[in-house]
Amino acid sequence: MLKPTTLRSAALAALFLATLPWPAVATASKPGVPGPASTAPAPVQVQPLAQVALRPERQASAQVVARNEARIAAEVGGVLQRWSADVGQPVRAGQELARLDATDLELARDRARAARDAARARLELVQTQLRRARELQAQGFLSPEALNARETELALQSAELASAEAALQTAERQLAKAVIRAPFAGTVTQRLAQQGETVAPGAVLFVLAQTDGVELQAALSPAEVAELRAGAQARFEADDGQVRAARLLRVVPTVAPATRLQTVRLALQGPALPPGTAGLLRWAAPQPHVPAALLVRRGAQLGVFTVEGDGAAARARFVPLPGAQEGRPAPAAGLPDGARLVVRGQQALRDGQPVTLAP
Repeated sequence: MLKPTTLRSAALAALFLATLPWPAVATASKPGVPGPASTAPAPVQVQPLAQVALRPERQASAQVVARNEARIAAEVGGVLQRWSADVGQPVRAGQELARLDATDLELARDRARAARDAARARLELVQTQLRRARELQAQGFLSPEALNARETELALQSAELASAEAALQTAERQLAKAVIRAPFAGTVTQRLAQQGETVAPGAVLFVLAQTDGVELQAALSPAEVAELRAGAQARFEADDGQVRAARLLRVVPTVAPATRLQTVRLALQGPALPPGTAGLLRWAAPQPHVPAALLVRRGAQLGVFTVEGDGAAARARFVPLPGAQEGRPAPAAGLPDGARLVVRGQQALRDGQPVTLAP
């Protein structure tokens, strides 16, 4: 049984609430909703964004790759007589890598040369006959039709000689292909043929990697690519401890459907690293970020509280940060460096609430 004093207190409280306007009662009964304008100022501590901002460091796996890596194949068939370069050996541009048996190609060249010489001899004969025919025609001993026939024969023989010349050039070019040469300076990474093997046209004999122009390759998200394009200073830390500054060169414009990543190529500064060197690409985000500890949630939005005004006019303002995530620094999009962020006391603040700045 309730005591009379308890009943009397409850009745007085009910009478007092009945005299208040309904919105004031409803507002006072809802936690988290700004109260009346007479709310007491909340003590907070503030710091400028420039003092508390972070620039998180990103990292991604990366590998040094050769700018060119060619699979050197035989252009003609034949028996591999010898190879002149082995795995790991550096070669110059144009240096011989291997040589095929060229006996059949030499015979084809000789046949083409003989055919060219025969065509040239026939042309000289036709030229002599044409000069004689013109003399006879001038003396009236040869009809114009016969002279035209001689001129036509000269044109045909000239075309035959041109065809024979082209056939000889083709045979000589095929013969030159029996020697496999390096298309650029580099290092042999694979040798796929053995001496004495019969190789067919198109068979790969060597893999050659260019060593004087290596690049760094990595796969990054579109957001990370945007940071590098914005001028973020990047560096490559190789697994063996070597460090090189890196500069963005190219970005593949398409996103891989399976990984949602884009392939990028970067230039490395300093002494060249061998192709295949693995490590981490690191860079600092160029945009300032708000520490995760300062983020608060109001409704469905994450953001920070800033302070506007001074003295009695100081008010807390909630600023949503697009893309902010719980527990992670958030990009300070739209916040000036001089913005005063609430660094203590922000959890209980309401937008527009009066504040006092604590030391």
